[in-house]
Amino acid sequence: MNEKVYKTMAGIGGGTLAIGIVVLVTGIVSGTMLIINGARLIKKKYELTI
Repeated sequence: MNEKVYKTMAGIGGGTLAIGIVVLVTGIVSGTMLIINGARLIKKKYELTI
């Protein structure tokens, strides 16, 4: 009985860890893209005003 519980907990823990890693990587990538696009917009703004 206890073995089934531990195996289930291990499987759920591994799945949760994988989902957490995917969410973390997605957040880092989207944040980086937002910063890059913001820098491009600022650069274009200065090019238009000159």
